[in-house]
Amino acid sequence: MRIKHTFRLPPDLGAKLADYASRKQVPQPLVVEAALSSYLSPDASDRLEATLARRLDRIVRSMEHIERHVTISNEAIAVFVRFWLTCTPPLPDATLQAAQRKGRERYEDFVETLGRRLARGHRLVDEVVHDIGSDAASL
Repeated sequence: MRIKHTFRLPPDLGAKLADYASRKQVPQPLVVEAALSSYLSPDASDRLEATLARRLDRIVRSMEHIERHVTISNEAIAVFVRFWLTCTPPLPDATLQAAQRKGRERYEDFVETLGRRLARGHRLVDEVVHDIGSDAASL
């Protein structure tokens, strides 16, 4: 025995229900019954938890990927700074102002080049992977 219920749905939800029922070739009341059963079942919270767990796992993988890229970037900068500090002799006072002026010009060029590179979508990681791939193939 079934109990009759009357519901009013917003037009967009009614259209979605009709569209889904016609695509699945089942009556609309059957779709509503299955949806209510699913929503009210005790394992609905388990399904929600599983869905959230999958999303969290995806976020964790993305964060690990980002962490890897940041670690590579930090190490590259650290190696460069150590190399630069080791190899660059201090300047005499007579040439210090000219060197600082040239340094500012070079820095402005660097920032401009970086801006163009970021606008085009070039990434260091892609170049490193390409270079490593080329070296590995030549070995």
